[in-house]
Amino acid sequence: MHEFAFVFAGFFVGLVVGLTGVGGGSLMTPLLIFVFGVKPHLAIGTDLLFAAFTKLGGTVGLVRARVVDWRIVGQVAAGSVPASLVTLYILQRLGPANPATQTLMTTTLGLALLLTAIATLYKAVRGKASPVRVAPEQLARATRARHWSLPVLFGAVIGTLVTLTSVGAGAIGVIVLMLLYPALPLPRIVAADIAHAVPLTLVAGLGHASIGSVDWPLLAKLLAGSLPGILLGTYLMRKTPDRVIRSLLSVLLAYAGAKLISL
Repeated sequence: MHEFAFVFAGFFVGLVVGLTGVGGGSLMTPLLIFVFGVKPHLAIGTDLLFAAFTKLGGTVGLVRARVVDWRIVGQVAAGSVPASLVTLYILQRLGPANPATQTLMTTTLGLALLLTAIATLYKAVRGKASPVRVAPEQLARATRARHWSLPVLFGAVIGTLVTLTSVGAGAIGVIVLMLLYPALPLPRIVAADIAHAVPLTLVAGLGHASIGSVDWPLLAKLLAGSLPGILLGTYLMRKTPDRVIRSLLSVLLAYAGAKLISL
């Protein structure tokens, strides 16, 4: 029965990701900690690989549709991947199961969830439909940041946050890209964010696996539920009011974030 509960949890998170585009880490990590009693370091490590495999499927479809701007992905990854490796090294030195490390992870996770809740609500209130296809000369201008260092610096912040908490590559990443590339259509921003999340969560997840912070059997059960959940979520997305879902989700994330900080 417990095994089925993990599969259902994966299905639920996959469904929400398909409906809203918000990263699974925002929901899966607190779900594993509060509902199933999984240790924070194991929940975070397992969820990182869960996110990597889940978003890989989404990236394949986006690449086929030719909406991924690899220039942006490369610039942000130049900051996020090295920052992830440095954070993993520090975690290894401290010991992921160390009480002080657990406190750092849960507090940072709570703050990340509150930021994600704000970002999700912002997208629900301010989000507007925008075209995916733009003229080549407009696209060339839209994919240039004000300064080459800005995507790298913001990427480093996201890389550190994701490695510590498994949260941040989704809603927070989208808001950062919206600030860095204001002229880029939102669908292309979301596509770049999803594509960037794959190498980042894979590096962070494998790093956590190397220090014993991944529960492999649990990961298999979660993925068994998430893949059909995402398929159903993307289908229902066209029939459900986006603002209603995002508004409810932001309240849920804010509650989980506040609870983690108060632990």
